[in-house]
Amino acid sequence: MRVIAIIPHPKLSISIFSMNDKYQIQFIAGPMEQTFKISHTDIDGVEGIKKMLDDEFMKKIMDRFNEMFLSFKEAQNRVSS
Repeated sequence: MRVIAIIPHPKLSISIFSMNDKYQIQFIAGPMEQTFKISHTDIDGVEGIKKMLDDEFMKKIMDRFNEMFLSFKEAQNRVSS
């Protein structure tokens, strides 16, 4: 797997990898990670991926990170109670 692009973002680390005829789009926020895989034949390279990362998609990514964070904190609170 090799990194083919890093997309700047003020709150997230966004990396694009290429491996086995698939792109992996990795989003990292602190200890949490979301990864999407897409076939090379389904999108027009890095430029196509950048177009896919529009405001609506990125809002859903951020919402999902918020849900993940809340779930994790709730689980930690149950263990420490």
